[in-house]
Amino acid sequence: MPAAAERRAALYALLGDLPPRERPVSAELVLEERHAAYHLERLVLDLNGREPVPALFTRPLEAAGRLPVVLYHHAHGGDYSLGKTELIAGRSALQPPPYAEALARRGIAALAIDHWNFGERRGRTESALFKELLWHGQVLWGVMVYDTLKATDYLVSRPDVDPRRIAGLGISMGSTMAWWHAALDERVAVCVDLCCLSDFQAILATRAFDQHNLYYYVPGLLQHFSAADINALICPRPHLSLAGLFDPFTPPSGLDRIDTALRAAYAQADASDRWHLVRSPSGHFETAHMRQQVLAFLAHWLGP
Repeated sequence: MPAAAERRAALYALLGDLPPRERPVSAELVLEERHAAYHLERLVLDLNGREPVPALFTRPLEAAGRLPVVLYHHAHGGDYSLGKTELIAGRSALQPPPYAEALARRGIAALAIDHWNFGERRGRTESALFKELLWHGQVLWGVMVYDTLKATDYLVSRPDVDPRRIAGLGISMGSTMAWWHAALDERVAVCVDLCCLSDFQAILATRAFDQHNLYYYVPGLLQHFSAADINALICPRPHLSLAGLFDPFTPPSGLDRIDTALRAAYAQADASDRWHLVRSPSGHFETAHMRQQVLAFLAHWLGP
């Protein structure tokens, strides 16, 4: 097994007792809607065999053939009611218009799922869910990552999706999911993360553990991986990270450490043009410049 594959397997093994990766997925179409820029499907997916996963799929109007697609990872922000709806409604930390519209106007489809405890899956406290899963040998982040991997299985099964042009995108918790997902799944051709490229050593140094909620913490992770190690598993695929210099989730010292490691990894892979870290004099939110950078990067690497 190649070294990168061994490292992916080791990272995945830290995520607790999960269902088989090869279990089949299925989808139920609940409702279809036509919006100004896109056709919307409201879906319920069977991803994990334990509880149904509500999802949204958006497709540009008049689109034909196999389309590039973004697997959109929603944020946390303490707003358990929003979840996947962030794709079509946005949130205060994001620029207008919502990403469903912005992507559709550029010919890109999108899928968003409700993660455990969010959107239509809400009703438990995060701490109660974390404890319940722990008793069963599971990790909250692990079951969230598993659903994301299986959502990718669903995407590649759709006849209107180009399996070679799948991107991951998200802000805050969604940012963390974007880089974990791309690290573990080589089907992710492009990774874009906003405002949460957090360095674990910087969290330790500043004692900033409560900047992230319980979902973030994977037992034993730091014995085997740094944040830079995880992100290096995305190399040589295109990866854009956008961070605010005043964002407590992305302390500059941690960004420096990750950037140094990834510059070296991408240079060694002769892919220096595929790693970009853009820093803005801003906080934990997407700026207009960030939005422009995201859309340009996706357009460049996903193609027309």
